[in-house]
Amino acid sequence: MNAPVPTENRLSAENRLGAYLRDRRARLDAAALGFSGPRRRTPGLRREEVAQRAHISATWYTWLEQGRGGAASADVLDRIARALMLTEVEREHLFLLGLGRPPEPRYREAEGVSPRLQRVLDALNPSPAMIKTLTWDVVAWNKAATVVLADYGAAPPEERNILRRIFCDPRARAMNPEWERVARFVVAAFRTDVARAGAGAEISVNALVEELRARSPEFAAFWADNDVRYYGDGIKNLHHPVLGPVSFEYSAFAVDGRPDLGMIVYNPATPEDLAAVKSLLDDRG
Repeated sequence: MNAPVPTENRLSAENRLGAYLRDRRARLDAAALGFSGPRRRTPGLRREEVAQRAHISATWYTWLEQGRGGAASADVLDRIARALMLTEVEREHLFLLGLGRPPEPRYREAEGVSPRLQRVLDALNPSPAMIKTLTWDVVAWNKAATVVLADYGAAPPEERNILRRIFCDPRARAMNPEWERVARFVVAAFRTDVARAGAGAEISVNALVEELRARSPEFAAFWADNDVRYYGDGIKNLHHPVLGPVSFEYSAFAVDGRPDLGMIVYNPATPEDLAAVKSLLDDRG
């Protein structure tokens, strides 16, 4: 059992939350947000105006700023974050102050990545690397991923989903000598990410799951097992159509500032594997 939080620490956290709310409130332009009226003595919105925008009690919001409002729910903090027009990093800080944990990742439809993040992927050559969403759509990749794993750039967006490739593309099945083990693992890791994605992903996730259940009896069976796994790291063995057997050590990483994205890097497992990948990259120009 966890030890109770000392009262002085709890109050200190509440005071820090109140100070943060006051600071963010003072930075907003009342006129730009449609609040007019007599000359204001202090910059920013009034407390009741933040409460109005957040659809919560003005009294309770005042208590939160004064450090005596008690613990706010994640829903209330999310409403306050929108009312104060917080950035993603500011919203995360608000949750850390208010609940002692970051918010759940917010689902986003598949989209591209910044040029800077793409340059990170490119710098990882000859290690195949990609960026995937919480629903396992591949949205960015480097040249090594193209020549070793799949030519994502030549595929329409809906075919860049890892689940669809594993269960519906015969080429992906042929490349994985341990296909059943890999497929079971992928479904379990996908289920974990689905839970993180939250309600915002429900429509997209349900549609994908129902599609795969209809197209693949194996997916339907593995999904029904309700297993969960972290992607983490491990060994991936492939039977490449050009290279033949080749092995990689893979590692998964979070993308700072984008909790909806994850990066996977496949490092050639041996000097021989590295030489083979480099040779293939050279051949493909």
